[in-house]
Amino acid sequence: MGRKRPERTARRRAERGARELVRDREKLAALDIGGSPERPIEVSTSAVIEGRARAQRCPQCGGSYRIEDHQAPSATLREVAVRCAQCGVGRRLWFRITVAAPS
Repeated sequence: MGRKRPERTARRRAERGARELVRDREKLAALDIGGSPERPIEVSTSAVIEGRARAQRCPQCGGSYRIEDHQAPSATLREVAVRCAQCGVGRRLWFRITVAAPS
């Protein structure tokens, strides 16, 4: 009656491992530069932000991003909502505009 099914156990173990890998990659992406407002990607002008966001790669699949929204919470901080063109995962990238002092 209580026959164990090793193929089901192996499948569940693999699925659990895949979910843990996704969570770990998301945590690393949040800790990476641009993953949070505390660690923004520094740029010299707002004109390069969308190009830099498109150049980033999805940490889940390595796909390219599509820009969904670009907001300015402050004068120097920018938040760009992106979605992976390949796997569809959405995320927010953060940028800080740094003004170089005149020499």
